[in-house]
Amino acid sequence: MNFTGIVIAAATFVTIGLWHPLVIKVEYHWGTRPWVVFLVVGVACIVAALFIENMIVSAAVGVFGASALWGIGELMKQKRRVERGWFPMNPKRKNEYRNADSK
Repeated sequence: MNFTGIVIAAATFVTIGLWHPLVIKVEYHWGTRPWVVFLVVGVACIVAALFIENMIVSAAVGVFGASALWGIGELMKQKRRVERGWFPMNPKRKNEYRNADSK
């Protein structure tokens, strides 16, 4: 039996499950500024995946990197969700949301 596909699927499921709340927490505490960190992590993971010989580890690292890159767009969407009232706003960063409304 070959469990490679199932292991990669599980790694993908866990990775996406980790990134979803991470994006919400990052936007709440720091806004959209950390998008650069997501970019660096994503590109670094994808490049690293090219050099990892173990197929399962390479796939998991690549999925993590792709999820980091996807997280950039989700971070921007999360800000809009907060502005619409779908998610709680960080009261310490209220001015950031008011400035976005005036643009």
